[in-house]
Amino acid sequence: MTISLDNATLNRLVEAITQEIIRATHGGVGAVTAAPTFDSCRDCLGQCAQKCPDRIMAAIQAGAERFTASLGISGVKTDIAHLIDHTLLKPEATVQQIAQLCHEALLYRFASVCINPAHVKLAAQLLQNSDVKVCTVVGFPLGATSIEAKVFETEQALIDGATEIDMVINIGALKSGDDALVERDIAAVVETTHRHGALVKVIIEAALLTDEEKVRACQLAKKAGADFVKTSTGFSSGGATIEDVALMRRTVGPNVGVKAAGGIRTLADAQNMISAGATRLGVSAGVKIIQEAQSL
Repeated sequence: MTISLDNATLNRLVEAITQEIIRATHGGVGAVTAAPTFDSCRDCLGQCAQKCPDRIMAAIQAGAERFTASLGISGVKTDIAHLIDHTLLKPEATVQQIAQLCHEALLYRFASVCINPAHVKLAAQLLQNSDVKVCTVVGFPLGATSIEAKVFETEQALIDGATEIDMVINIGALKSGDDALVERDIAAVVETTHRHGALVKVIIEAALLTDEEKVRACQLAKKAGADFVKTSTGFSSGGATIEDVALMRRTVGPNVGVKAAGGIRTLADAQNMISAGATRLGVSAGVKIIQEAQSL
């Protein structure tokens, strides 16, 4: 039996699910969890933030907002978090996993969560009134849908609450030399997205392109008004490389963002991409990377 829901009913259902997830994730609305004690940390001598980062994060998760530290302690290295799109694009991702992703994004102050369009409404509900953006994908992962389909998908995602759109170019058109079609494809999504005050990142799927094609793709994205160019979907034959990020940065110049995505699993990977010119990172191992940075 098929059940048809109008928009008002659907919105109420999403709201109900959201509240249940918040209760399950945070221990109930208004619940206060006692912060863990640090009796076993007497040897840290006021340097828990550096010597016991796992305990600090546990305290934050329990509700602590400030910590006392001794003289001479350096800052915990978390700036890289603001460059990370905390990503979960697996087709089998559950509602609970999306809720956990949003919770982690709030906790670690990631730039955004990057999710499939079906989860945008839920993520927008969970992240409302926060600085964490809702990023979703269009024409994903192949890029081989029509311009009209990409525009419709973009419009719906923005209505649902997305604030950043990662679109895949028509890769076959680029490789066929039909640059005019590729530019129209990008420009149509850019126009729709910018009309809503949102950002566009253009995925060129660099692993499938020659260097000449990578340069053309970036030039077309810049000409069409894109805010970022992005290396990869993470679902093709390869992810981000230092060489591709550097080439893309040289091509678009300093005023267009470069997002490295695919295969970034460690702090060293992330730092290498940033050094090559990346200003955003698409990462599914964001929590691991931040914890690695905090342990230094």
